[in-house]
Amino acid sequence: MTVHPAFPADSSPVDPELAPLTVRVVDPLALSPMLAEAWDRLAAQASEPNPFVERWCLQSALHLLDPDRQARLVMVRDGSDGPVIGVMPLILSARYGRVPIRHVAGWVHANHFHGAPLVRAGFERLFWSILLGWCDASHWARTLLHAPRLTEDGPLHCALMDVARVRGREAVTVHHEERAFLDSDLSPGDYWNASVRAKKRKELRRQANRLAELGAIGFRRWQVGERVDDWVDAFLQLEGSGWKGRERSALASQNDTAAWFRAIIAAGAEAGRLDMRAFELDGRPLAMLINFLSPPGAFSFKTAFDEDYARFSPGVLLQQDNLDILSDDRIRWADSCAAPDHPMIDSVWRERRRLVWVNVPLSGTADRIRFALLTRAEGFWRRWKNRTTTAKQQDAP
Repeated sequence: MTVHPAFPADSSPVDPELAPLTVRVVDPLALSPMLAEAWDRLAAQASEPNPFVERWCLQSALHLLDPDRQARLVMVRDGSDGPVIGVMPLILSARYGRVPIRHVAGWVHANHFHGAPLVRAGFERLFWSILLGWCDASHWARTLLHAPRLTEDGPLHCALMDVARVRGREAVTVHHEERAFLDSDLSPGDYWNASVRAKKRKELRRQANRLAELGAIGFRRWQVGERVDDWVDAFLQLEGSGWKGRERSALASQNDTAAWFRAIIAAGAEAGRLDMRAFELDGRPLAMLINFLSPPGAFSFKTAFDEDYARFSPGVLLQQDNLDILSDDRIRWADSCAAPDHPMIDSVWRERRRLVWVNVPLSGTADRIRFALLTRAEGFWRRWKNRTTTAKQQDAP
């Protein structure tokens, strides 16, 4: 088993009173069949679904997007052969932003849009207690645990704040974002009519009619058993042809992200997590969308459109078709995974999901001092930034 030098390799109880609960650092590419099955089972029992931490998605990310093998997969389980109650990728970081402070953080990459660990429902407080206790007792851990992109007021966020409070610590929210979210009992048609202004709906119908004058238009959805390679090739080409390709931020712009994308689409199809859609003109995609299904939720992972046809709003027309995702009996809500204030999806999906980044100090005296100094410095910086922003807004003509 290959592990980071600072991480303990063996299974070890955190506290005798909590035995036989154990924390293990495992090699995600050399899992035993038993651990692999336990990880998959946990995904179905998680209090908050997160496809980015499910085995079919995270294994490839750790393999292809962390070439220096800095991140490690941490499992909390009930004994040596009992059920896994939590899984979280962690990394030991020497810097906190620009500040040289060593700390422990949830590992994420650029396309990892939700930071919540997978935790068995009902075990949220126990998971955080074990994890924090393990960090406290480890000589390699320093300063704080940084948990990125938790759902505000969700079970995991609330449990972390409660555990920190009980342990005599102050968990601090250091950043927050809000993004488009879909959660409604309305039919797709009724939701569309309620969400999009009548004038905009009329314009979209006109654009669709104009586009139909150029050829046959239609929506297509990937079917189970259908080859995914053709879909993957089409998506990478479509995304790479636009601004992301020009700015070298498209998935195909880098070999590692292209390989990872191909791997997770194939794995997602095999795991029954994949939903892919296309809006086509004469069989050629003008817009494509990829959803990951993690019941009871769905995550709108990636979308792309042909900028040469932007005047016809193919991406918005595809989002109208995508509203039927809530017709799936397994799915109650969908996360857009979009940037805050996204001009397109914010105009279609009315609900919002708020995400928070949380810091929790470790228990050592030096850790608490560093944490207090860092928190105070961040507070000063945020107040300065807010004053500067306000001043600029007031000075603007």
